[in-house]
Amino acid sequence: MSNIFDKAVAFAFKAHDGQKRKDGSVYILHPLEDATIVGTMTSDLEILAAAVLHDTVEDTPVTAQDILDNFGERVAELVAHETEDKRPGVPPSESWKIRKEESLAVLKNSSIEIKMLWLGDKLSNLRSLARDYDKIGIAVFDRFNEKDPKEQYWYHSTILKYINELSDYPAYKEYKRLVNQIFNTEE
Repeated sequence: MSNIFDKAVAFAFKAHDGQKRKDGSVYILHPLEDATIVGTMTSDLEILAAAVLHDTVEDTPVTAQDILDNFGERVAELVAHETEDKRPGVPPSESWKIRKEESLAVLKNSSIEIKMLWLGDKLSNLRSLARDYDKIGIAVFDRFNEKDPKEQYWYHSTILKYINELSDYPAYKEYKRLVNQIFNTEE
């Protein structure tokens, strides 16, 4: 019998079918890596399901109602805390700062479970960024809606501050190391 996590993996595979990341990799690898990272902090299958589903509402035709109908209220709520309002009709480069400010405002007072989801997601993103930064340097930022590394640093360093309850976990330490490495800081 399959559990909620297995169901979420199958759902995410279908939702992200054919999608690619900015670096050209197969998209589903990111939510799977996110769930793997979160799995180093918890064995709660609903949290792990939310980790693998975290981009479905934001980046696919899947709706918040689809998540609620298929995975229940708790998973839907967890996914909602990872979903930005992309503001259709507004160029992403113009809405980047406000979207990040809104997301950070949610993160600041979130539960430890939501902070784990954020850490899994952002660490997966920074691992990818670090690999590409090593290959092409500062030009890697040209791929992003916000191309200024100082703004990217502001975002990631604020996340570190807001998730500091997780500072004993290896994932947090790796995230902090990558922020310092990519943005050439010594915090």
